[in-house]
Amino acid sequence: MQALFIGHTYIDVTMLTDVIPTGDAKDVAKDYAVSFGGNAVTAGFACSKLGHDVDMICSLADDWLGHMFRDMAKIYGITLHPRKVSRSSLSFIMPNHGKRAILRARDADYLETAPQIDLTNCQALHLDGHMEEAALDYAKRCRKAGILTSLDGGGLRGNTHELLQYIDVAVVAERLCEQMNLSDEAMLAYLKSRGCKIGAVTQGERGMLWYDEEGVISRLPALRIPSDRIIDTSGAGDVFHGAYLAAYLDHRQGRWSDHFRFARAASAHKIQHLGNEAGLPTLDQIKANMASLPEI
Repeated sequence: MQALFIGHTYIDVTMLTDVIPTGDAKDVAKDYAVSFGGNAVTAGFACSKLGHDVDMICSLADDWLGHMFRDMAKIYGITLHPRKVSRSSLSFIMPNHGKRAILRARDADYLETAPQIDLTNCQALHLDGHMEEAALDYAKRCRKAGILTSLDGGGLRGNTHELLQYIDVAVVAERLCEQMNLSDEAMLAYLKSRGCKIGAVTQGERGMLWYDEEGVISRLPALRIPSDRIIDTSGAGDVFHGAYLAAYLDHRQGRWSDHFRFARAASAHKIQHLGNEAGLPTLDQIKANMASLPEI
């Protein structure tokens, strides 16, 4: 194991359509994709696609969708450490002109505690805030062992404030800023106050506001992609997280500005493809985006 990802599992059903029927209406989607889903889960698949040994603590049900997810993980060589639930969770995603509507059905009533696994050889931990007790426990264990800890701060959770004191790299969404009534700049100050070595707020088309190893704040602009090539923005942030962890694992002494530029090119690939699996880039595709796509 090089990296451990902890999060909630979804099966994503992505429908490309201009019309969402209501009542007794029917329509036919232009395209669809069925894939693995979930924030840390998708990040883990992205990291694995880029050549790293990934372990995953995630929810898993003994139903048809659960079997499907096991098969997906097996194909990518991901080692699963399941936390049992009764039913698989589903996300229905409808991309539309750079936005996406999402309807979720989730079973988060875990039937057992999170497994305790050996962290020998682990070099990075990534959390999405799900499984709060397990997230905090593993963050503490990794911090004590000198293992890099990373958080996808997509929203406010009961243990966010406590958890952040064990996080090295915190990349949060503007939604978290809104929930905490903080400006993006104030959020960066808050992350610094919690001891996060690297902090960032993702801002969609405006790129990312972040501070580096020396605490210097700067903006990482988004890459310019023609609007007609933007198909599905869902999962772009998750691919971003998985890619910067892959970059870190490849160059542990590298600068985070380089890791984030690499990840930016990975997420640029994702938004041009429908569904999470189709949107996972290879190293060559990331390098091609870095060479060809200008900044906004």
